[in-house]
Order: sequence, then structure tokens, then C-alpha cells
Amino acid sequence: MSTPVPTLTFIGAGNMAGSLIHGLLRDGHPADHLRVADPIAAQLEPFGAQGVATFADNNAAIEGADVIVLAVKPQIAQTVVSALTDLSPQQLLLSIAAGINLASLSAWSSASQAIVRCMPNTPALLGVGMSALYANTHCTADHRTSAEQILNAAGDTLWVPDEGALDAVTAVSGSGPAYFFLLMEAMIQAGVDLGLDRAIATRLTLQTAYGSALMARDSSDDPAQLRQNVTSPGGTTAAALQVMLDNNLPATISAALHAANSRAAELAEEFGGGVA
Repeated sequence: MSTPVPTLTFIGAGNMAGSLIHGLLRDGHPADHLRVADPIAAQLEPFGAQGVATFADNNAAIEGADVIVLAVKPQIAQTVVSALTDLSPQQLLLSIAAGINLASLSAWSSASQAIVRCMPNTPALLGVGMSALYANTHCTADHRTSAEQILNAAGDTLWVPDEGALDAVTAVSGSGPAYFFLLMEAMIQAGVDLGLDRAIATRLTLQTAYGSALMARDSSDDPAQLRQNVTSPGGTTAAALQVMLDNNLPATISAALHAANSRAAELAEEFGGGVA
């Protein structure tokens, strides 16, 4: 007997919802089991063209759905969730709204609501994202499986052991792409300062970043060992790395991630409507 195909409703038709829906369609999830709701008609047009049902009314969109994906800005999450008068506790509420904790989501929906919080990152837009998930105690094994399948459509997933770990996830992978972009930006500019054409410096930097990421992902060695493997004593790489170490680059990165972690916790209070 085949497993029933779940019906998924996305509230919010932004980039992240679009990446997940595109990935689900690519993976074979039928369009007639996908819905998306948004008050802006223009946002819905691309989804309608793919056969996905579109709605202006959130409550109409969630009727009979198995999973409701909350894909709105954290500033409006309370307003949106509180207005879901037709939400059933048995329906899975999957939140990708940054900084909104389970306590807030439960207070705005139901004390017995099945909820999974997720922290994706922007490479999900290309299907190579990294998402961390945490489920509350009302989630069943089927709920967890559904959440994982949805996020797997946009890349890789992992479950964290406690909700507090999502702040650290935000610091490492949620905000992480920006750290690498800053490094690329600095390397490109340094290449230009050394006399390279900007287009050449950009191509060299981006391909090097891409290749290095693949090596780190696919190698049995950890990044520290890979760094040592390409660093010859007294060579050019060693000279560059020594400058980075002398300027406390590792300490700067650590401080930056701690700042992101702290800010993630602050946002939970700021957007959580006073719910701890």
C-alpha cells in the first residue's frame, strides 16, 4: 500500500518558499499537493504557472493541509500565526521564520500544536542549502519525516538535540554565507591591488572557493589537515597564513560567531511578543 502524498501549504511566497517548492517539484512532489498563500498577487503568479494552487487567504490555504510552512518575515510572524483560526494541532507547523522560538509559536497557535523550527541558509535557493531542525514534543515520527523531506528538497538537513542549539546554527550556517562572501570580496580586491584585472581576480577567487569547499566536503581529512597539506614550510602559503595568524583571524572569527549567536537569542525576545 502506497504512502499518501502530503499536502503542503506555504504561507509567504518569498525566495525561500520558492526554493523549497521548486525543489519539491523537481523531486517529484505533485503540484496538486502544493499550495502557497500571499497577500501580493504578483508574488503568486510564478507558482500558479507551475500548477501550484495559490491563495490570498491563509485560512483557506491551510484547510486540509498536512503541513503548514511558515515562510514569512519574523516581524509579522505573530500576526500571521495568531490569525490562523483554522489551524489544527495535528497539522505540522514548520517554521523557517528566523528568531521565532517554539514558546512563541505555541502561544500564538495551540499549546498542543505540532511544531518544527528550521534554520535554513540562502544557498537553499540553489538547492545546496544547509538546514537544521528541532521538533517539539507534540511532533510524531511522521511529522519529523515530513519536515526533513521538505527541507531536503533544498539541500542537506540535520536535527539538533535542543532548541538552544539553533542560535549557534544561525551563527555558523545561517549567517555563514556572508562570512565567505566577505572573504571573497577581500581576496578579489587584494588581487586587483596586486595588478590583476577585476574579472580575472573574481574568477580566480570564486573558483578557488568552490574547489576548496568541495575538497573539504569530500575529503576524509578535516580542514585543519587540508590546510597543512597545502602549506609548505617557508612557502608563499605559509607567509600568507602567518599574517592571518599574527592578526588573530581565528579569534576574530570566533568573536564574530559569538556575536551572531547572541543576536539570534535577542531576536527571539524581540520578535517573540514577550514570550520566553
